[in-house]
Amino acid sequence: MKVLKFGGTSVGSAESIKIVADIILQYQQQQVHCATVVSAMGGVTDRLLDISQEAAQGNEEYKEKLSELEKHHFAAARELISVHTQSKVFARLKTLFNELDDLVHGVYLLRERSPRTMDLVLSFGERLSAYLISQYLNELGANAEFLDAREIIVTDKSFNNAKVDFAATNQKIQDYFGSHPELQIVTGFVAATPEQETTTLGRGGSDYTASILGAALNAKEIEIWTDVDGVMTADPRQVDSAFSLDAISYIEAMEMSHFGAKVIYPPTLLPVLGENIPLRIRNTFHREFPGTLVSKNPYSAIQQTLNNAKAPAVKGISSIKAVAMLTLEGSGMVGTPGISSRLFGALAQSSINIIIITQASSEHTITFAVSPADAEAAQRTISEEFVSEIAAGKIVAPAVERDLSIIAIVGENMRQTPGISGRLFIALGRNGVNVRAIAQGSSEANLSVVIAQRNLHKALNTVHEAFFLSEKKTLNVFLVGIGLIGKTLLQQIAQQREYLLKNRILEISVIGIANSKRMAFSEIGLKPDDWKRTLEQDGEKADMSDFVQRMKEMNMPNSVFVDCTASKSVIKYYAEVLQSAISIVTPNKLANSGSYQAYQQLQTAARQAGVQFLYETNVGASLPVIRVIQDLKDSGDKIYKIEGILSGTLSYLFNSFSSEKRFSDIVRRAKELGYTEPNPREDLLGTDVARKILILAREVGIPLELEDVQVENMLPPACLEAKSPEDFLKALEANDKDFDQRLQQAEERNEKLRFVASLENEKATVSLLSVGPDHPFYALSGSDNIISFTTSRYRDRPLVVKGSGAGAEVTAAGVFADLISVSNYLYQ
Repeated sequence: MKVLKFGGTSVGSAESIKIVADIILQYQQQQVHCATVVSAMGGVTDRLLDISQEAAQGNEEYKEKLSELEKHHFAAARELISVHTQSKVFARLKTLFNELDDLVHGVYLLRERSPRTMDLVLSFGERLSAYLISQYLNELGANAEFLDAREIIVTDKSFNNAKVDFAATNQKIQDYFGSHPELQIVTGFVAATPEQETTTLGRGGSDYTASILGAALNAKEIEIWTDVDGVMTADPRQVDSAFSLDAISYIEAMEMSHFGAKVIYPPTLLPVLGENIPLRIRNTFHREFPGTLVSKNPYSAIQQTLNNAKAPAVKGISSIKAVAMLTLEGSGMVGTPGISSRLFGALAQSSINIIIITQASSEHTITFAVSPADAEAAQRTISEEFVSEIAAGKIVAPAVERDLSIIAIVGENMRQTPGISGRLFIALGRNGVNVRAIAQGSSEANLSVVIAQRNLHKALNTVHEAFFLSEKKTLNVFLVGIGLIGKTLLQQIAQQREYLLKNRILEISVIGIANSKRMAFSEIGLKPDDWKRTLEQDGEKADMSDFVQRMKEMNMPNSVFVDCTASKSVIKYYAEVLQSAISIVTPNKLANSGSYQAYQQLQTAARQAGVQFLYETNVGASLPVIRVIQDLKDSGDKIYKIEGILSGTLSYLFNSFSSEKRFSDIVRRAKELGYTEPNPREDLLGTDVARKILILAREVGIPLELEDVQVENMLPPACLEAKSPEDFLKALEANDKDFDQRLQQAEERNEKLRFVASLENEKATVSLLSVGPDHPFYALSGSDNIISFTTSRYRDRPLVVKGSGAGAEVTAAGVFADLISVSNYLYQ
């Protein structure tokens, strides 16, 4: 025998009732004997609550709402019941509504609705639906009978949440079903006292009814039909990647339901535990899906279909959105017997339910979480219980912490799997989610943490990814600056998408973009190859403060802020971004070449927040310059000297300069090719190179300021005084002899001119040098950058890094590589 239960959404309309009837008839055709429990039609229980409340408040609008409820049921009856039998069904429905009308009218006259009255009012929802469904099944040829559960389920007088008398109930169920072979359509949720007073079974009462029947009748299986594909790994409203579980144990189901999972309510499991009767959660509207099996040892039951797979350590992630936390602490608690007994005894007497408890091993503190609605009562109860200790200063008066949530990972196999806690805390920590309290039972089937409510969505997605999608990595990118580098980066992300998914199982999702005029966001990700249309059609006016605030409010896991601008107005938000547990990747060198104090503050902010601040492209575009310094330092090497040609523009100018070409002509040509700044003087002043060697000095550990870098001025006064780019080029042309003379002197020594940045003995210089054939910079060509490291390990033959050091392609590639590094850090 099977017991089927259909929830409110499954019987919410005539169309859905037809689906339910088809499921029941299929079982009959397969000669499976069934009993069926049904809830009220979808939304009816809430409407009955509303109607009774309106009546109790003396509001006559309840009559109109009651009339609408009646019309709703009669409309369904007209669609389901054939014309020649409608009169009988309509008469029964009308009788029920007349009874309900009289009852609610009494509430209206008395201006009172007691728990006892409410149970009777609410019972009509299930009585109406069960009767209607039984009659429709008879229309289809099934031998169905309406069964009012008040005839078979006996409870005490705890109205609204009655306790079942199982001895009396089981006997009544067995007697009734023994003499009624018909297909029973049973009202869920409702029951009765021995005096036939109507009671209800509380939240999830219809599931509980099915469980009571299944246990009493020793059913082979109980099927709970709802509107989801079984028990999910997490709340699909919070976690898009949540999926249905094949199977979970009774213990896992109870733990998940305690921490917010709505598919199964704890009382449902109690009757079947002793009898070891499995439950299966199925979707009425996706009936071909097998759903989730809930049993004592579910994996042994489905080993064949799962190819003898071992049960995963973590089966699900549940959460409670809103909790309050209180702490009892004080030196007077240490070594004092009975503190816990007094605390929880007092709370129990005040009917305050405790969600989780954690106690320090020093016995100095006991922390517990309660519903926010109980927080003030709990605070008052504790203060009254420990009034003398608080007055004596032995215990601190309890304070309430609000705006908290609980997230719990559940799985019986957790106790046999090392590293579960570590994975949880690493995932949360690297996304800036601070854990306020931790609780784990000795069974280790549940590990619960209290976090700030604002981080719940991020935490759920982060933890779900860590335990259920550990092979797949997701990086959520917020990009500011869609000039040449930003645009190229978006192109590279689009081009590399399939490769990263296939080979790195990494998805880079561009969540927000902004240029100087407009910005746009999408939680599901923008298309990197369609950013122009997105900004034009879906964008809004750009504002950097609003962009950062929106990014923080979205609070997405594994977020990275990418700054592809050269703007001072963007870097002032870096500290705020890092402190919000969002990593930063940027080629913008202004932040790291400002004051040393600001540089240190950003490094500290990143370290304290546990996020990455990567800027490899500050020096040498995509060349691994900063990474080499870090590797040398981390491996214990000592850096004595760094020399580098750090400007692709200046590299091109002096690599092209020869006795056959005037220096001014080379500069003019470079400007035409777009190699220089709009005014080439900015390049030739060497300020950009000075910033780069300053950044390298700081990475080595030398606390220099920009003014400490000695920069040779190789431009004559006329060039410095020129007011426009053209005036500058003319002044440069007039002074070509100065550069010709330096070139001639170098050639006479068989040397070449190179604009070199140097760091040695904690001093940084930038100057135009003449280098010979034995120098690694002598053979440089084109616009390449080159950096030489002289260290204790590379003393005689310096370590040299060489390659293209300018251009949108290589710079964007360097930013892209830093993004990959962030993903490696987050998922290591």
